[in-house]
Amino acid sequence: MISRQYLREHPEEVREGIENKGVDVDLDRILELDEEWRDLKGRGDTLRHERNEVSSRIGQLKQEGKEEEAQDAIDESQQLKAELQEIEDRADELEEELHEAMLHLPQIPDDDVPVGEDESENVERRREGFDDLRDLPEEVIPHYDLGEDLDVLDFDRGAKVSGGGFYFAKGEGAMLEHALIQFFLEVHREQGYTDVFPPIPVNSRSMEGTGQFPKFVEDAYRVGDENADEIDDDDLWLLPTAEVPVTNMYRDEILLDDDLPVKHQAYSPNFRREAGEHGTETRGIVRVHQFNKVEMVNFVRPENSEERFERLVEEAEEVLERLGLPYRILEMCTGDLGFTQAKKYDIEVWAPGDDMDDGPEQGGRWLEVSSVSNFRDFQARRAGLRFRPERHESAEYLHTLNGSGVAVPRVVVAILEYYQNDDGTVDVPEPLQPYMGGREVIEGSEKVGESAVGAGERE
Repeated sequence: MISRQYLREHPEEVREGIENKGVDVDLDRILELDEEWRDLKGRGDTLRHERNEVSSRIGQLKQEGKEEEAQDAIDESQQLKAELQEIEDRADELEEELHEAMLHLPQIPDDDVPVGEDESENVERRREGFDDLRDLPEEVIPHYDLGEDLDVLDFDRGAKVSGGGFYFAKGEGAMLEHALIQFFLEVHREQGYTDVFPPIPVNSRSMEGTGQFPKFVEDAYRVGDENADEIDDDDLWLLPTAEVPVTNMYRDEILLDDDLPVKHQAYSPNFRREAGEHGTETRGIVRVHQFNKVEMVNFVRPENSEERFERLVEEAEEVLERLGLPYRILEMCTGDLGFTQAKKYDIEVWAPGDDMDDGPEQGGRWLEVSSVSNFRDFQARRAGLRFRPERHESAEYLHTLNGSGVAVPRVVVAILEYYQNDDGTVDVPEPLQPYMGGREVIEGSEKVGESAVGAGERE
């Protein structure tokens, strides 16, 4: 969250940042709460000082035999105590109200973030891989049709088992997902990342620490209760991203300067109640409720976060470079910047199977596979993440960054469409072949069951 000191000293900058993000927050009310809280704390300090002075007089008066004056001092001390208790109780109420209000206050965008209302005003920084495109079939089959034709993706049985938005990856499709996960992990190990295998359920306190709560409660899968029920810190949720458990690993701890930077990577399945209209945009595995992803989480000194952010973008895009997949880098404008981010770049891979209005001139569409974000000290303040520059110095809030390295299903989409051949097979990118038993081509398999040949028929 934003520091209260920054809010007090720069209220108009905060107001401008909120407006540029398009977030509806009653900032005036928050400022009023803070002013009243500070006034009460000041009055409380004054009363406490007065009471201490009166209390010190009581003993002296008794020692001098001035019992009547001593009793008056005792009565005055009791009155001051009652007034102080009333003020402290009200200050505690305001503290709780103010903390809750601050949780709804978004991160302020960096000064160099482009100002814009929505995704249409994001800025394309560069494209990679379009100078040497492979020859594609005259008509590229979309991944959802090709996946079913090859029997590597099964949407109907996924919906039967778990509901809409879930799918089975089968045979070479499942092998491809496993291969991508292992490949991503290996690349990031080369980049200096330490593996973490996190727990899948996370508690409410962890979701609050990274900024998912309270704003995005309805997007989460709750374990055992309804989302609308009252939330306790210990309630469990299926993680929406490994960012949540990995960032909260060091919650309420103090790291040493020698520890930084800390670079963790974590594979996890992720669970989100993805919204969206039915149709081409959401058909297949582009927008699903469960998906695999490798997440990179960085903890750094504040003065190093900008440089680390740029390097993190390079670390995320390296997997696409090695796979030979064309992609682009987008900088998010203020209106499309997330609640917690000060700055964010999206990496979007090219999938040529479906033509979209906002796709490249070559046709097809862009699919976001990674969001690289600098949160500065926003998450650190929520989660109590600090470091001590020197052992004799006070602890400071560190900066957190993360980036997907990358979302697996959408890379599967890109591979099935970009590496598609005229005969309906799919070439396996060379870096993945060792992870797929040496397979160079995905040829698919024969479907099973009566549905494969028509109900009641036998071959």
